[in-house]
Amino acid sequence: MDFNFDEIIYRKGTNSYKWDSDNDAGILPMWVADMDFKTAPPVIDALMQRVQHGVFGYARVPDSYYDAVISWFGRRHNFYVQKDWIIYTTGVVPAISAIILALTKPGDKVLIQEPVYNCFFSSIRNNQCEAVSNDLIYAGGIYSINFDDLEKKAADPQVKLMLLCNPHNPAGRVWTKYELEKTGEICFRNNVLVVSDEIHCDLTFTGYTHIPFASLGSEYLENSITCTAPGKTFNLAGLQVANIFAYKPELREKINKAININEVCDVNPFAIEGLIAAYSNPESEKWLESLKVYLRTNYQIVKDFFEKNLPQFTVLPLEATYLIWIDISSLGIPSEKLTSFILKEEKLWVNEGSMYGKAGEGFIRLNIACNKEILKEGLSRLHNALNKTGKIN
Repeated sequence: MDFNFDEIIYRKGTNSYKWDSDNDAGILPMWVADMDFKTAPPVIDALMQRVQHGVFGYARVPDSYYDAVISWFGRRHNFYVQKDWIIYTTGVVPAISAIILALTKPGDKVLIQEPVYNCFFSSIRNNQCEAVSNDLIYAGGIYSINFDDLEKKAADPQVKLMLLCNPHNPAGRVWTKYELEKTGEICFRNNVLVVSDEIHCDLTFTGYTHIPFASLGSEYLENSITCTAPGKTFNLAGLQVANIFAYKPELREKINKAININEVCDVNPFAIEGLIAAYSNPESEKWLESLKVYLRTNYQIVKDFFEKNLPQFTVLPLEATYLIWIDISSLGIPSEKLTSFILKEEKLWVNEGSMYGKAGEGFIRLNIACNKEILKEGLSRLHNALNKTGKIN
């Protein structure tokens, strides 16, 4: 089956958070992390069949749901989970919030690695904990982990958890086995539990391999919790479904209690059918492989455009995700001020780096999960806006 990612899907007027958050019809949104592509055909077919049933009452999660999850992670990632490890919920962010609620008390500290996904900050803050950053090292246009600093930060007895973004958003890194093992060694030595957000795990490009943190051995499995979802992979964020993998029964019991306290313990019938079709139908896997080729081509379009037209800025390597991290620090303009200028002057909406923590200052994030022609229009607008700053040659 051929999949037409060049098709332009008009999303204005569909109550799209991405496209309808501003009333100006001329704005081109390349910010929030959802794709402008139709999902895999088997998912659409499954949802249409469920709609035709016509009754949308409370849903139970069947064995086929667990079977689909277990098969997917074993087949795709060599991570063999068991049914009783799985806790379903409405999203990775609610999952992380529930885990922090379950396993910390107010005043505890949670390690993060800036620049990092902005919702980590709110999940920590909303549970009255303190975020402590082991800032990533940025050198030569790529990020790496500062293990000496991680050792110092993890040694603080108030640090109870580490939120690991694997693959990393917004840096686009796929952490290597060595980096993951070293991170684990430091955390375990200091009694810090690792919570691995692996929502982008399926969007890893050729030449890179996603390694689930908990798959590295028994110590990693026992001293970590993994959060996953099909939302980024298959553009199903609006269905609101995610899974937590927790090996230890005592951890699952605490997390289950927190999920019920937060009332995010149920998923809807469309989420169930969508996940099963995404994870269990071979055509869905073919769709995903085609998607990754398209996304990689889009990334190359961005790289080529910058090399030709904006060589003074660095487009970082994209090992996973569809979110490009661009170093615009040479402009000397705060990223929030710059993104506001781009929006005002060229009606292009991108994310400012500073929303991912202080270490994100001097960067912007660009969502490339769109039709190639839309991508090229966005790049043209970005070029025009940067020229209007009067700070580039």
